[in-house]
Amino acid sequence: MREAHPRERATGVDHYVSDADGIGGRLRVAPEDFRVRERERMDPEPLDAHEGSYPFLLLRATLRRWDTNDFASALSNAMGASRERVSWAGTKDKHAVTTQLFTVRDADPEEIPDLDGADIEVLGRVGRDLTFGDLAGNEFAIRIRETEEDPAPITRDLRAFAAGDSDSAAAGDSDSTVAAADTAVEIAVPNYFGHQRFGSRRPITHEVGLAAIRGDWRGAVLAYCGNPYDTEPEDSQRAREVVEDQADADSPDWSAALDAMPGRLRYERSMLHRLDEGADWREALEAVPSNLQRLFVNAAQSYVFNRILSERLRRGLPFERPVAGDVVAFVERDTQFPKPDMDRLQRATEGRVDTLARHCERGRAFVTAPLVGTETALADGEPGEIEREILRDLDVGPGDFELPGEFASTGTRRAILLPTDLTVSEEDGDPVFEFALPSGSYATAVLREYMKCDPERL
Repeated sequence: MREAHPRERATGVDHYVSDADGIGGRLRVAPEDFRVRERERMDPEPLDAHEGSYPFLLLRATLRRWDTNDFASALSNAMGASRERVSWAGTKDKHAVTTQLFTVRDADPEEIPDLDGADIEVLGRVGRDLTFGDLAGNEFAIRIRETEEDPAPITRDLRAFAAGDSDSAAAGDSDSTVAAADTAVEIAVPNYFGHQRFGSRRPITHEVGLAAIRGDWRGAVLAYCGNPYDTEPEDSQRAREVVEDQADADSPDWSAALDAMPGRLRYERSMLHRLDEGADWREALEAVPSNLQRLFVNAAQSYVFNRILSERLRRGLPFERPVAGDVVAFVERDTQFPKPDMDRLQRATEGRVDTLARHCERGRAFVTAPLVGTETALADGEPGEIEREILRDLDVGPGDFELPGEFASTGTRRAILLPTDLTVSEEDGDPVFEFALPSGSYATAVLREYMKCDPERL
């Protein structure tokens, strides 16, 4: 196994599955290089359906150079409507061409405006608004320019990983040959949370969450408002240094920190305003929106999850089948993607491990790892040893997630393997990767194996 880039290791991702050289390259040279299309799971009613029962318009919008939040705001502003009337299922990258769904409450089709860079189609009416993650998955078509190596050896390794035969792939066995270009092949990678989960330029959201989980509210605020990174603008770095200096002072001058903090860093400024008004550290952290408060804890859970997968990979434990002690989730029925059903969990006891392995082999079940919370039951055997070892190292446990307000989490579990059918074609000499992933999984988990680069470039 190759060691991951240092910036990836900061988010718990320690290795690459593939030993082959990375292809390098550049993403998003043009928005059309990165295309994402949501797979919806809502079946709309006709537009003339009774509005009392179906008060939401369902829209499909193809966006170029639009951040999802900015588009929702522009849409509501053009309609003269409250921003709260617009909902969506997934947040997408601005530097891409994205096709995604939106709902608008109490609106008629003729109210939907024309917006530059947006092709909007009204699909019909639905009885509820979209919520985050309320989609079956995403389809990707991604062009990587200026590559330096052939992607075929990496595809070979990832095919072998999907089959539980990564040693054979690394040795280049003939049984691990790569299918012809433009032919879909099944590959798999560890189901890591991508760098974006933690902050692409400044990966600190998990640090904030871990501090909050430990009850260190001061540490949480300073991890967010202080903690300068050399990847951010110089004025941001200087402002964060001022915050740290004031935090160490006997009589902190938070107005001085506010004066130094750039206006674009509005969440940092919100926390500093609270401190300047005499609030305590926890109250300062609660100055940010509730979804960001949840994100802090979610990122901490994601970091623990990534660490667990990295240690499992280091120890050579399989991902495609359980070992004794694992917790296995059966697949949800009637879904476009084979998605784990967290209400149907089974422990792989010595007597059940072979039976559950057969279910996994047939695509009926997945091995899972925890997104730790108050109701998380940890695994047994060696998988449980890994989980407990990492939690001890971080000085957190399931009971620590009993937190006030939005910071609390009951936890869940998540599949550790991310399989997909992959097609690699060419466009003007550049490789184009086409694949689909379930909601909540990251395209960068696949691309990182191919590019093997600084995650800032992903």
